[in-house]
Amino acid sequence: MCGRYVMARAVGDLLAEFDARLEEEIVIPPSWNVAPTADVPILLERLIDGAPVRQLHIARWGLVPSWAKDPGIGSKMINARSESVLEKPAFRKATRSRRCAVPADGYYEWKGEGRSKQPYYVHPRDGAPIVFAGLYEWWKDPTKADGDPHRWMLSTSIMTTDSPPEGYAGGMLAELTALHDRVPLPMSRQTMQAWLEPDAGDAAALVDLVRAGAHDVAEGWTIDAVGTAVGNVKNDSADLIKPVGSLF
Repeated sequence: MCGRYVMARAVGDLLAEFDARLEEEIVIPPSWNVAPTADVPILLERLIDGAPVRQLHIARWGLVPSWAKDPGIGSKMINARSESVLEKPAFRKATRSRRCAVPADGYYEWKGEGRSKQPYYVHPRDGAPIVFAGLYEWWKDPTKADGDPHRWMLSTSIMTTDSPPEGYAGGMLAELTALHDRVPLPMSRQTMQAWLEPDAGDAAALVDLVRAGAHDVAEGWTIDAVGTAVGNVKNDSADLIKPVGSLF
């Protein structure tokens, strides 16, 4: 599960970090509390004059299938289970031809029940950005005119995978398993390159490839207990990721 995350890097930093271009100028305010339906940066590749070009775009978090009657369905599709993306009508076409990467500084997870729920911030130890495997879709708003620049909505979903199976003696993978049974699906730079390939033909093999390397990427993460202010979407500052105590 990934329901809140952090993306506080500038556009220029993202372009340099991921060797990407802009199709048009975009603005991405830093956020330490990205919530569903927010506009978020995604990386995708398109064939231009026969060559793949990596681009940075803005998409609404919560995938809206092309056949949806209205965009409200997207709030229920912020995540896509990697085990079943090729079976689900909302995700299977995107898995075959509209794959993206969702950059993040880290993500939040909660443990506990009710008011005693404790938030945790999961992020790379070295401060490098994470890239989650994602899917994207274009949805046409039937209420808007053909020439309206807002007629087309770009939306995205972050794929998830199972936490490492129980039995790890210690280390980060054991901590992730204790925190939650699902994790957003991270990619190495090598798997990201394969995942974004616009004319790749075997979507099932790509899903298997990314899933196979996810736990290796997660080995480089760390988990900090943080304050409960992150639970309110109105709170958004770097103070949200300051550690407040020990894990669990």
